[in-house]
Amino acid sequence: MELQFREVTKSFGDLNVIEQFDSTISTGEIVALVGPSGCGKSTLLHMLAGLQQPSTGTLTAEGQSVATPSPERTLVFQEHALYPWMTLIDNVALALEFQNKPRQSSLTEARKWLARVKLDGFEDYYPHQVSGGMRQRCALARAFIARPQVLLLDEPFGALDALTRMTLQSVLKDLIAEERPTVVLVTHDVDEALYLADRVLIFSHRPAVVLKEITLGHIPKTHDLTAFADIRRDVLNLLGIDTETTTTQASTAEGETS
Repeated sequence: MELQFREVTKSFGDLNVIEQFDSTISTGEIVALVGPSGCGKSTLLHMLAGLQQPSTGTLTAEGQSVATPSPERTLVFQEHALYPWMTLIDNVALALEFQNKPRQSSLTEARKWLARVKLDGFEDYYPHQVSGGMRQRCALARAFIARPQVLLLDEPFGALDALTRMTLQSVLKDLIAEERPTVVLVTHDVDEALYLADRVLIFSHRPAVVLKEITLGHIPKTHDLTAFADIRRDVLNLLGIDTETTTTQASTAEGETS
């Protein structure tokens, strides 16, 4: 599903958050939005989800105005948003039951998706009985089970430790490759953006404007992003992070401990 922003702005009262945003996201493309906290990245995502409307300009999905939420566009938050009184399988099946699918077939499909995210055997556990990473795996299963055409990810792994985050990034990457939705990812993790995305948009401080757009293409990638070191340094510098100072400090610290 193709997404188009045309001269989109967003204000909350006197607070100007997004300023004249134009972009086309092609069907099946994975686009990451990177920028300082509070610059409007999540606001763009919420507009795509139909939860907010542009102040001016137009936003369309496959040529149709985005005005309300739709099962074609699924939003995954940083917090898993699972219902604590429901088991994992019930949480996942609920996505189909909301579409008036029969309960038994919904449970059967939910069981398959829990297996796909390596949660088979945990179907009858409640969210508080499993780890944060497992809860987020369940959230991914719930997002994908309805096979949305657009997947919107708002810092989905931001609350997880580094190792769990990298593991789930790989799980997500595989699911996207198999299901091929159009993906828009909001993240503060530059490495995550480079690992997952075909294209990265770097935003300024509020009001948000695009400082730079980097096209990575459908390049097979691993977590070893050595080949993207120059791009990573460029992105960090645009975000105001002095990579030269960071490198020097790290080298000095290493020398002092050797």
